[in-house]
Amino acid sequence: MNARPLAIAVGQALAALAAVAIAAASPAHAAETAPRPWMDRSLSADQRATLALQAMTQQEKLGWVLGHFGADFANKTKKHPAALPFSAGYITGVPRLGLPALFETDAGLGVATQATATPRERTSLPSGLATTATWDKRLAYNGGAMIGAEARASGFNVMLAGGVNLLREPRNGRNFEYAGEDPLLAGTMVAQQVKGIQSNHLIATTKHFAVNDQETGRFVLDARIGEAANRTSDLLAMQLVLEQADPGSVMCSYNRLNGVYACENDYLLNQVLKKDWGYKGYVMSDWGAVHSTTQAANAGLDQQSGWEFDKSQYFGGALEEAVANGHVTQARLDNMVHRVLRAMFDKGVVDHPVAEGGAIDFAAHGLVTRTGAEEGMVLLKNEGGLLPLKPGAGKIVVIGAHADVGVLAGGGSSLVYPIGGNAVPGLEPKVWPGPVVYHPSSPLKAIQARAPGATVVYDDGTDPARAARLAAGADVALVFAQQWVGEALDATSLSLPDGQDALIAAVAKAQPRTAVVLETSGPVTMPWVGQSAAVLQAWYPGTSGGEAIARVLFGEVNPSGRLPATFPVSESQLPRPVLDGDPKDQTTRFAVDYHEGAAVGYKWFDLKGLKPLFPFGHGLSYTRFSYSGLAASQKDGKLQLRFKVSNTGAVKGKDVPQLYVAPLNAKWEAPKRLAGWDKVELAPGASTEVSVAVDPRLLATYDSRSKTWRIAKGGYKVLLARDAGGADAASVTVQLPQSTLDLSGKPLR
Repeated sequence: MNARPLAIAVGQALAALAAVAIAAASPAHAAETAPRPWMDRSLSADQRATLALQAMTQQEKLGWVLGHFGADFANKTKKHPAALPFSAGYITGVPRLGLPALFETDAGLGVATQATATPRERTSLPSGLATTATWDKRLAYNGGAMIGAEARASGFNVMLAGGVNLLREPRNGRNFEYAGEDPLLAGTMVAQQVKGIQSNHLIATTKHFAVNDQETGRFVLDARIGEAANRTSDLLAMQLVLEQADPGSVMCSYNRLNGVYACENDYLLNQVLKKDWGYKGYVMSDWGAVHSTTQAANAGLDQQSGWEFDKSQYFGGALEEAVANGHVTQARLDNMVHRVLRAMFDKGVVDHPVAEGGAIDFAAHGLVTRTGAEEGMVLLKNEGGLLPLKPGAGKIVVIGAHADVGVLAGGGSSLVYPIGGNAVPGLEPKVWPGPVVYHPSSPLKAIQARAPGATVVYDDGTDPARAARLAAGADVALVFAQQWVGEALDATSLSLPDGQDALIAAVAKAQPRTAVVLETSGPVTMPWVGQSAAVLQAWYPGTSGGEAIARVLFGEVNPSGRLPATFPVSESQLPRPVLDGDPKDQTTRFAVDYHEGAAVGYKWFDLKGLKPLFPFGHGLSYTRFSYSGLAASQKDGKLQLRFKVSNTGAVKGKDVPQLYVAPLNAKWEAPKRLAGWDKVELAPGASTEVSVAVDPRLLATYDSRSKTWRIAKGGYKVLLARDAGGADAASVTVQLPQSTLDLSGKPLR
């Protein structure tokens, strides 16, 4: 509640009701000048939403729960005339009450454009995986603040971003939008992005709730997973975002969960989200994810989004009739609307109206995305210190992936069209989830600028023999490789497409000094890794990606990214070596059995004793770091860890020391869990002390009957490590007492 006495708020509410009654009996112009107590900023968001709701007609209430698509759809429907052109969605406001419409835009990488040949040109962040690979919460916040500012300047007040679905399936076509395989890392990083977006007085939308972990069959598949495993993995990631960032909205997903569609799933929406977690925002559907009226409304769905994608306007006339007939109570409809209004007041949407045509500082925003791309790049291998490149090289050959003109972006609703247009137009697919887009930030030109005395030549890589001959006569070869995927389109395998493995192998055989730069959505297999001297994972690097890649290659930026996902040797190491479902059949229902439970990614590899190609958390630097003095203590019911990091190398750099915990007696889903980390920057010879507090839930198992987290009494080994796969740099054993925690991780007394 607001600090004011409750009596004042009640008095204001009664005054508002009286004003509404007077306005209803007066001419229309009197209503426009009637008091609007809900516009009093000193009141809480809940109070303001209640007052505004009481002033509404039934038709005005119904307007808040039905969303429209913001573009012409499949030559069947026309966008709502008031929607911003080529946008994700629109929800009608109530101008007479001073309540603005909601203008929705995709997505987590920037302001996207839907279904047009004349798109908005905006700044694109590097992929979500690239941002997470920075392991830098500040950069995640800055990226969110930047794209939120562009959304506001473009006239939007709802941004359909923070994707936090875990990387259970490395072939998932939307992994590039998300934040990796670990719930602590993913939830923490996405929370910072959401906070950054909402700092612009916008509503952010955390998605997709829940277990929407592959695109193949996404409309029909049934994700099957036990509750305790879900609470410890996918749901925990979502819960951390809600606790740390409080997004105004949550988007329910297409898939079914244990037999029930997510957007009419009482367990997910009512029991977990609203009751257990106490979420006060509203639940919007994904576009095309609604299948009912009464069941969806009663199960906790608050707003049907882009109804044109569904088979019916379920929250239109059908909902009105359901309320009239008592199948959905008036109280439930009022709660649906109240949640939308509360989010609008709470996030500043009402008090800070948006307007299209705001100024955008593209130069400053380009620097934000370039910094994120640089710090998210992961140096996977650097044999013989091939990197950083020396400016005095005589001849550099750049090969493949259209590196002469740009860098690759992922496809689907999140696509941000680049300033200056697509660097490689006309590639297939040209339609959804295409077009394939390259941001016009040329790695080749950026490399040439940093080696003015060298001969820098480009080969498109379509003829491996020709590329190999060219590379053989050079001082160094840089092979750029790509893997394009997008929404609704999983990768068919983890191999690089279009014969690129053979290209890399041929070039590396001809030129031992070969570095490979990967522009991929996520993990790929690398049968050539033993032949190449260096491998740099650049992900989809965004608007300024070409410049960022060159700066890392030449050492202007010391690479500090760490993998947010395990790279397997082959698909045979995965829980599901063959992707479930048929990409060509989107109607036949099937189930995906997540038998690994909470043992996702590195936990699965640990549990099964598998050695990955590159482990979770892996990443090299151009300098060296050492760790010392690991110590543990307990304070206020939390495990506190301290240690020292030193730069023992010759150049300044950033390191990401990681802390894992392994139970000595208790049984978890896997041998260890990530418990915390920090990112530190140190000059040569410098040291710093690091302190990390461990969320108690990361030391516990979830008990479904009591809805509590339980820490078993006994010993726990704390590992200070460089990644999840190698030997730990230091360890200490702590003894923890038995304890029971509530859902938020607080001890029960």
